[in-house]
Formats: sequence, structure tokens, C-alpha cells
Amino acid sequence: MVRKFLYFIVFCIVVGVAGVVALRYYARDLTELAFVPKVRFETQNPLAGNAYDDPAMWISRPGMSTSDPVRWLPAGLTEDGDALGAAVFFVHPTSYLAREHWNAPLADAEANDRARLFVRGMASPFNSSPEIWAPRYRQATFGAFLTNQPEAQQAIEAAYADVAKAFDYFLASVPAGRPIVLAGHSQGSRHLIRLLKEKVAGTPLQRRVAAVYAIGWPISVAHDLPALGLPACAIAGQAGCIVSWSSFAEPADPSQLKSVYAESTGFDGQPRGGSEMLCTNPLTGKLGGTAPADANLGTLVPDAALGAGKLTPKLVPARCTAGLLLIGPPPALGPYVLPGNNYHVYDIPLFWANLRADVKARVQAWKP
Repeated sequence: MVRKFLYFIVFCIVVGVAGVVALRYYARDLTELAFVPKVRFETQNPLAGNAYDDPAMWISRPGMSTSDPVRWLPAGLTEDGDALGAAVFFVHPTSYLAREHWNAPLADAEANDRARLFVRGMASPFNSSPEIWAPRYRQATFGAFLTNQPEAQQAIEAAYADVAKAFDYFLASVPAGRPIVLAGHSQGSRHLIRLLKEKVAGTPLQRRVAAVYAIGWPISVAHDLPALGLPACAIAGQAGCIVSWSSFAEPADPSQLKSVYAESTGFDGQPRGGSEMLCTNPLTGKLGGTAPADANLGTLVPDAALGAGKLTPKLVPARCTAGLLLIGPPPALGPYVLPGNNYHVYDIPLFWANLRADVKARVQAWKP
């Protein structure tokens, strides 16, 4: 399992639980039945103040051995020697799918293996930096994002508390004045934007942020962005700004995403429903707009055995429409696509090489 890309592994497991047909046409209540825990919420005691002193609490961090998953590169690609002059804090997406707990136990081997695979496939575009910190945390289970039960919010709060503690340790470990990049996907991005609101916006730390990549989690331009302290990235090479997108092939059916989005509350206390979602075009680095497939420097595509991958240039275009990132006809990346042609699992692999170039440009543009 450890040798396979996480974004395939997760969906293989989901397929095994719900069935291929059910996944493509599932109803919301069926999904809740399959994934939402039926157990009582277990209060998560705060981690010890020095918990993140322990290297075992990090999936990746400076000084790890050559087995550090973030140091992986696609076949045929070698490090170009152009080191990224910023420290990166990366929060991995959900890798715990079980219903036995609302929060993943730190000792859960399956969730930990998947998290390492997430970091390998999704944090590796940032590995020009010699300093990448990716914490383990007691993440909320997958089912917590499918229900309005109070236990779900408790689980998400507990997960955030761990991420916030890891972030404090990261900041204390990085020399003052060095620029930082904040990145994540899905649940990781949800925690990331809350960190921005509560620990970065309006503080001296805000000036150190070279870029934020909150990918795969909807951000309301009207109800979230003003509270984050940083603007959306409007142009390529702009520093001190936020990048976000959610990928759909066409024809797209984003009804499930929009339903959950409409029921949620923004950072200003107002419903997000009806407001525009932030969409950065990863092929241009600009806010919104359209780019042809020729602008795609390389999509990360797996080999037949799902144990390695290579970059395929010019595979998909990108077009921001109504807050969604549309990528044209469904690319042949495998069968693990969410209903409605939702390419959430592939948000980063679709634009792996462009993301790698994008972060370099924004860090180079950063000024203290």
C-alpha cells in the first residue's frame, strides 16, 4: 500500500465500501450511512506542550532520512538545484476513513500510511524547499464532513487544535524573517485558512507569508477572504496572497459541493450560499480566466501498476467558471473520480508541474 499514490488508494478503499455504481450515483443519505460514525464522540485531550518536539509527530520535517516522502519526484525529473528560499508548512488531507472514531488515533497504521502517501503525491511540488514541515494530527474522519451532527464539529475542532500546535512549533523552529509558504488540501486547507484567520491576519507574521495554497476547499470571496488578512492572488508571480481551486471535468455537476457550501457559514457569520468561490487558474497563476492545455507543464499520471508516475504535459486545460475550475473532457487518470466529474482527488496532480513553478515565482517575488 505504501508504494501507491494516496489519491488512488483512498478511492480504491471507497470503491470497496460503496461500490463503483453507488459512488457515481450515490445519494447523500447513502454516503452518510457508509461513512459517518455511529459512536459517541471521544473528547480529545490536548497534546502535551512539547508533543511536536518528537520527530515521530511529523510526516516530513528537516533532517529526516532519505525516506522522507516529500522528497519524492516523478519519473525522469531531477531536482534543478534552484532551492526555494522559504520554509513550507503543509497540512495533509483526510486519510482516516473508518467509523470507529470521530478522530483518527495517532497510532492508526492505515491512516498514517495513507497520510504519507498524500504528502508524497501532494506536497512534493514544494520540495525545492529544504524545509518542509508536514505534521501528523488527530484528523477528523471522512464522515465528519458529511453530516451536521455536533460530534462532527467537535472532531474538526479537535483536529484543528493539533494543527495549531504544530504550526506554533513550526514558527518557533524557522528563523525569524525567513518567508513561509502555507499549503494544504481538502481538510488540510480548511485548517489552514483558520490558521490564517486566527494566527496570521493582522499580525507581523502576515508579512512573512510568501504564498498560501489552500487547494480543494471552497473559500467564499465575500464571506471568508476579508478575514484572512491576505488577498487572492490576482496575477502570476504575486507574493503575499492566496491560491485556491476545486477541479471538475465536463460536463460538471457540482450540486453536492454547492449544497454543502450553501449550508455552511462564512468567517463573517453569514451563510456562504450564493457567494462566489475563490478560483485561481493554476495554469496562469491568475485569478479566474482560461488557459489552454498547451500551458499545462505536466500532469502527474500514474503507471499501470499505480506504484510510480510520470509527468504528462499538455494533458488538460483550465477555466474558472462560477468559482469552479473546469478541465474539459474527463482525462484518463484512472477510475477514481467523484460523482459529477469531481476531480477533487486530483486537484494537485492535474497541475503538479505548474504548481512547482508557481511557488518558486511567488517566493522569488516576496520582499520583507
